[in-house]
Amino acid sequence: MDGNWKIFRAAGLSVFLTGALGSGWAAAAETRCGWIQNPTPGNWWFTDADEAWTIRTQGTPWEPLGMDRIGDISAGDYRKSNGNYGYGCACAEADTSIYEGEPYITAIHSFTQIPLSRCDSDPALAQ
Repeated sequence: MDGNWKIFRAAGLSVFLTGALGSGWAAAAETRCGWIQNPTPGNWWFTDADEAWTIRTQGTPWEPLGMDRIGDISAGDYRKSNGNYGYGCACAEADTSIYEGEPYITAIHSFTQIPLSRCDSDPALAQ
């Protein structure tokens, strides 16, 4: 994918999310539990039994409402996988959406980091 396409796609997603959330449209919040991943600067994903959700991608101009609720996951039960970056296990009350076939978390209402053993022992969560 060339750089211009990425810029247009990011701008489109930003407009979509701003319009959808700013217009009073709201998805029902769902409780989701799974892997919270921060593998590199600015990149965040959440993988549960249903989907691998994009929370934030480095270089895009948007992030979900409530991103600050995640906090420093390295302060909890956490595995380093790339220097200071890594992953943990968590439950979040979140709004989700599919945009151009890609799953996104659009708002985080609550976030609780839980022991890694919960995700490790859940057969529905791929490692």
